[in-house]
Amino acid sequence: MHDFPIRETQLTNGPLVVTHAMPESQSVALGIFINTGSRDETAAEAGISHALEHMLFKGTRHHDVHALSELLDGLGGNANAFTARERTCFHIRVLHEDWPEALALLSEMVLHSTVPEEEWGREKEVIFSEMAMVEDAPDEWVMDEHIRALYPGQSLGVPTIGTRDVLEAMGRGDLMEYHRRHYHASRLIVAAAGRIEHDALLEALSAIDWPQTGEAVARPAAEMTGGIQMLPRAGEQAHLVMSYPGMAAASADRPVAWLANQMLGGGMSSRLFREVREKLGLAYSVASCLSSVSDTGTWTIGCSTDPARLVECAKVVRRTLVQFRHDLSAGEIERGKRQLEVQFRMAMDSVEGNMLNLGARFDDAEVLPQSAWVSRIRDVTMDQLQMWIEAHLSAPCLQTFSAPEAVLARAEGDLQA
Repeated sequence: MHDFPIRETQLTNGPLVVTHAMPESQSVALGIFINTGSRDETAAEAGISHALEHMLFKGTRHHDVHALSELLDGLGGNANAFTARERTCFHIRVLHEDWPEALALLSEMVLHSTVPEEEWGREKEVIFSEMAMVEDAPDEWVMDEHIRALYPGQSLGVPTIGTRDVLEAMGRGDLMEYHRRHYHASRLIVAAAGRIEHDALLEALSAIDWPQTGEAVARPAAEMTGGIQMLPRAGEQAHLVMSYPGMAAASADRPVAWLANQMLGGGMSSRLFREVREKLGLAYSVASCLSSVSDTGTWTIGCSTDPARLVECAKVVRRTLVQFRHDLSAGEIERGKRQLEVQFRMAMDSVEGNMLNLGARFDDAEVLPQSAWVSRIRDVTMDQLQMWIEAHLSAPCLQTFSAPEAVLARAEGDLQA
């Protein structure tokens, strides 16, 4: 065992409880994680996890939507939620003395929402507006289409927000049935970070009647595809996205992968930033990122450029990736390690960040604090990096190019090369 400030307890007939003690903090961040997300939806349910996340703020057995909003605001902190491909999370940050009241409201929302019919009618329109915002943001639209092509015919490829046709047909009963199937004790984690005692939280949670009925969810294996995708779209910018195989959420290679990503496209001194922006002025921003789920992941590079320079930009990115596979330097490795150390150590000050980190317990046998990851990153060797980079950047990838149709027609031969 590690001498870390993280403790966990599995409640009898209740959820797993994980805490990160930060006794000098003035606040507490609480989160209820549900082990469900858009990957667990059928085609006829696309977007239901995200829709339900919205609706759990719309009233409970004891408080209507307005009373609930006033109570949450009255705590003076902030309450929010998010839906991902395999997770939904409801979280709140408050002053440390207010955590019991915050927990009561949060658990009431998650377990006993009434999902009012009239509120669902209105909230659909809010989600449709959210969809329209994505449509109006070319980079987000391109990324959504890229992911669809990366995981064709799979729920992993469908945007978390879902589709308009499915949501139009979805009723309150569908939301309630999805809640019954997925929101039960065996699929929940309650996480807390900040000035809070683990045993006090256990006592409060033990008084809650946690739902026991539900269903086990089997996630089909992900199948990633490669190739070239052309997306005609009018606009002032062309977009380039490339995805290589990454890593699963609990991979032992995480420190190596994080370091490789930082060096490739994680900052202003990264390879891609220097070659694409600083040397040639091809793009305002260019970056790489890692995205992981329980059994797979992607390593994605993305940038936007002038349509007239799309072919040049693609060639530079491809050349940079080849060079990155073969000529790492000790200096850039040390710089990357330092950058990651700064990020992780700064995150140690955040009660909200430490609470969100505890949600990794769904994948990991043990959640490590940020300080432990710093040590593991420091221990990464050049040989480990070279092997990981070569294995992943030599694998098949999906390359997506979006630009006005005439530009793509002229450039197709060069982009296919």
